[in-house]
Amino acid sequence: MKDVLRALDLGSSVAEFDDSLEKYFVENEAFHALINNEVDIVAGDKGTGKTALYRVLQKRYGLLPQLKGIEVLAGFNPAGSPIFQRLVREEVLSEGQYVSVWKAYLLSLIGNWALEIVGEDHSERFRRLATMLSETGLRSKDDKPETIFSKIVNFVQRALNPQTAEVEFTLSESGIPIVKPKLTFGDSDKEHAVKEISHEEALRLLNDCLADLDYSVWVALDRLDEAFQGFPSVEVPALRALLRTYLDLLEFDRFRLKLFVRRDLFRRIIGPGFVNLTHINARKKEIVWDEGDLLNLLCRRVRDNDEVVRALAVNGMTDEQLFYRLFPAKVDPAARKPTSWNWIMARIRDGNDIKPPRNLIDLAKMARDEQLKAEGRAPRPFDATKPIIEAEAIRKALEKLSTQRVEDTLLAEAGAESAALIQKFRRAKAEQNAESLADLLGLQNEPLQQAIRQLVEAGFLEEIKTSWKVPMLYRDGLEITQGKAFQSGSADNDDNEDN
Repeated sequence: MKDVLRALDLGSSVAEFDDSLEKYFVENEAFHALINNEVDIVAGDKGTGKTALYRVLQKRYGLLPQLKGIEVLAGFNPAGSPIFQRLVREEVLSEGQYVSVWKAYLLSLIGNWALEIVGEDHSERFRRLATMLSETGLRSKDDKPETIFSKIVNFVQRALNPQTAEVEFTLSESGIPIVKPKLTFGDSDKEHAVKEISHEEALRLLNDCLADLDYSVWVALDRLDEAFQGFPSVEVPALRALLRTYLDLLEFDRFRLKLFVRRDLFRRIIGPGFVNLTHINARKKEIVWDEGDLLNLLCRRVRDNDEVVRALAVNGMTDEQLFYRLFPAKVDPAARKPTSWNWIMARIRDGNDIKPPRNLIDLAKMARDEQLKAEGRAPRPFDATKPIIEAEAIRKALEKLSTQRVEDTLLAEAGAESAALIQKFRRAKAEQNAESLADLLGLQNEPLQQAIRQLVEAGFLEEIKTSWKVPMLYRDGLEITQGKAFQSGSADNDDNEDN
C-alpha cells in the first residue's frame, strides 16, 4: 500500500504552483461563458478556481475557435508582489483620479503591445498613436505590465510630489496625463511639459488602430484581492474606479476588460451602492462547483498517475468507482452515517455552502500523507480490494485542513473586526442562538445583528431557523465542540448534520 500511496501525486491545490493545471482543468459554466464572451467579470470565493480559469484562458486562447481574432493580454504580473501595490505608497487619490490611472495604464498596455507587433509605420493611425503615447509620456520600451505600470506610477509620483512648481499641480480626473508649464523634480530644473489628451480621444484612436489590424484585445486582470491588501483606504476607491473604467470602456468594440475577483471583495467594492450596478451584474458570472464536477476534478488528478492506475486497475471505471478504490465506503461505520463522499462534502463546505476545489484537493493530499505515516508504523500488503486510504487518515486530515483554513482563509481574509469576533468562538459550542451569541460576543441589539450578518456573509455562521451553526470546516481549527450553547427541547447533538 505504501508504494501505491507514494506514487499518488494529486498536484497542487494552488493554481500558481500547479504545472499540470491544464490536464486537471474542468471546463465549468464560468469557463464557457467567458470564452463565448457572455461575461466579463468572474467572481468566486477563495479556492474556487478563478486563477485556474485565468491561467487556462491565457494558455489556450490561441487554440480556441471562439477566440479567433482576439488577443488576451495579462494585465497583472502572475507571480511576485502585485504591480498595483506600488499605488499604496502614494497619496490616496480620488475615485476619479484612479479612473485616470486605470485608463492611462490600459491605453499604454494595449497601445505599446500593438506598436510592438506592427510598428508605428503600419498606418497613419499608428503613427498618430505612437506620437500620442510619446507626447503623453506613455510610450514604453516594452509592453510588459510591470514596465508600463511602473512608468505610470512614476508619473503619479512626480505629479504629486514636485519639489517646486510655478502653479498648483494636480492629477486630472478628465484627461490622461496633465499639462503644466514648469515643474522642478529633485535636482532637475528642466521644464516638464506633457501634452493633455482626453480619455475618449485617446481610447477612440486606440480602438481605430485595432480595427486596422482587424483584431480585438482582452486585458485580463487577476489577483485583485492582493493588489491593495492591507490598505482599505486605497483598495476601495481604486477598485471602484476599475469597475467604472470597465463600464466606460464598453463603448469601444475592440478592447475589453476581463476581471477575476473574489466575491467578498466585489461586495466590499460596490458597498452600499454603485451606479449602473445592473450593467455590471449582467456581465458577471460566479463560479459554482457542483459535486459531480468536484469528483471529476479529483479523479482526473488520480488518473494522471500511471502507476496508480495500473495498480488499482481503474481503467474503464466511473469517477465514483475510482473514488471508492481510494477511500472507504464510510468514514464512520454506523448504519445511519453517510458515505465517505457525502462525509467529505459536508466538511469542506463553508456556511454559504461553498465547496472550493482547493479544500477537496488539500483534504485528499493530507489524507494521503496521514496514511503514509500509518503505513510507516504498520505496513499493509497491497490489496486491490481494499481502499488505500483509511478512515482514520481522513479524520486526521480534516483536523489539519480545518486549522489551515481558519488561518489562511477565514482569519486572513475576514478583516480585523470580523477576525476578532471569530476568535471569541474558540472552544465554544458549534450551535448558538441569539441569546448565547449576545453573551459570547458581548453585543446587543443592532451591533449584535450587524456582527451576525458579518459572520454569515464570511461563511463562518450558517443560519438554521432560529439558531446559527459554525460549519464543520472551521470547528477543529478553533477547537469548537459539537452541540448547542443553549437549552432546547431537542437532544444536544449534531447527528443530523451528515444527512
